[in-house]
Amino acid sequence: MYLIVGLGNPGSQYQGTRHNVGFDVVDRLSERWSVEIKHIRYKGIVGEGCFNGEKVILLKPSTYMNESGRSVVDAVRDMSLPLCRLIVVYDDVDLDVGRIRVRAKGSAGGHNGMKSIIYHLGSEEFPRVRVGIGMPSGDKDMVGHVLGRFSDEERKIVDCAVDRACDAIETIISDSVYQAMNKFNGLKTWG
Repeated sequence: MYLIVGLGNPGSQYQGTRHNVGFDVVDRLSERWSVEIKHIRYKGIVGEGCFNGEKVILLKPSTYMNESGRSVVDAVRDMSLPLCRLIVVYDDVDLDVGRIRVRAKGSAGGHNGMKSIIYHLGSEEFPRVRVGIGMPSGDKDMVGHVLGRFSDEERKIVDCAVDRACDAIETIISDSVYQAMNKFNGLKTWG
């Protein structure tokens, strides 16, 4: 069994923002795998299905980004899930728009949702897929940037990255996180 968690903020005002790209990836997986995300559980919205013979749980926390760990820890404990079977997908300002990066473990890197998850789990030892949203340009502040929307051109690039992130997650489940790292890290997702 795998738990795939997409990070974002609940509510229509945040839909399509840079900070919600983790939700976008989980939504795309739900389409690919025909999994309805509609059950309220683990302080979030959940869907259950199957991919490549593995049971998969898709989770979108409803706790707001900074409290994502409360949702994730509830799910992990309830399922008695080994952390190597948890995959978290989220936005990263340190990656160019459209790049993805897969890691087997690591720090929060300044991301508040990841800080919360690491704090509540008491561990950094779980796979993650980061989707680049780029740094703010000009005099735009960080909060305005991450809660802002992509330009039309960026959205096309990010849509490709969302598909690529889904491919990476499928590779983690089918093969390993290291296969996904070798295949997808540094790969250009557009053009």
